[in-house]
Amino acid sequence: MVFSGLYPIDSADFEHLKIALGKLQLNDSAFQYQSESSAALGFGFRCGFLGLLHMEIVQERLRRQWDMDIIATYPSVIYKVLKTNSDILEVDNPVFLPDPSVIDHIEEPYVKAFIICPNENIGDMLQLVMEKRGLVSKTDSIDTRRVMLTAELPLNEILVDFHDKIKSITRGYGSMDYEPHGYREGDLVKLDILVNSEPVDAFSSIVHRSKAETRAALWRSSCRK
Repeated sequence: MVFSGLYPIDSADFEHLKIALGKLQLNDSAFQYQSESSAALGFGFRCGFLGLLHMEIVQERLRRQWDMDIIATYPSVIYKVLKTNSDILEVDNPVFLPDPSVIDHIEEPYVKAFIICPNENIGDMLQLVMEKRGLVSKTDSIDTRRVMLTAELPLNEILVDFHDKIKSITRGYGSMDYEPHGYREGDLVKLDILVNSEPVDAFSSIVHRSKAETRAALWRSSCRK
């Protein structure tokens, strides 16, 4: 469900990383990987994970158990690209997104999320879901102090900081679980990051058109730091 590129910081560690990933896969059949290359980062691997927690666990095992210094690209999901000739292309890497002139529309995966939070945080949680292009379909009272919000959100929107924001808003008392909820058409575009006026493929991502400018501004600010 979630994909990310893993590259060794030192290119000489490529074989070491390959061996480590192979041994991890022996004990974890849900983990998948295949070699790929980037003009900016060199040789690495495109890795597939069952979800966000699975991705974090694998990356931490590489760093702690195998003493690997790695760079992880921005996580992505599988998009369904419907081309003007009626072909359907599944894309998990922005590099393989075809030219916009041959794209009819793009569909992105959605999840049904179950968010538990204290009563006093309902307003902030509703705002967070809206910021992530989601919609709360149902609110259930668990007891006198907690509620469960059932929301539908794009999977791509909850990949990075959604869980952390839930914990921050609820001061650690909130939690979330989610399940796949099909695909929906979205106004999605490819965001390229330029370094010295040249696009860096490893930094590319697929984002909603309304958030492309904000995401690019965050990249600029982080590079200045």
